[in-house]
Amino acid sequence: MRTDKPTSDSKSGQGVLTPTRIAVAALAVLGLVFIFENTRQVRIRLIIPEVTMPLWLALLGVAVIGGVCGAFLFRRRK
Repeated sequence: MRTDKPTSDSKSGQGVLTPTRIAVAALAVLGLVFIFENTRQVRIRLIIPEVTMPLWLALLGVAVIGGVCGAFLFRRRK
C-alpha cells in the first residue's frame, strides 16, 4: 500500500506552478511596476467633480476595480 502524497493537484493533474499562473504573476508584477513608476499628480474628472491625485493611486484603483469585476464574472459556481 502506497502512502505517498501526490505532488500534483488531484483535480486538474497539474502542479501549483502552471504556465498560466506564471504568466499571470509576471503580468501582475509588470502592472505594479507600471503603476508605481507613474507618481506625478494628475487631474481626473469623475463624472462631475475634478480631483487632483497621484496617477499611481488612480491606476491602482482602476486595477483593483477591474480585478474585482473579473473575479465576479469568472468565479466558479458549485
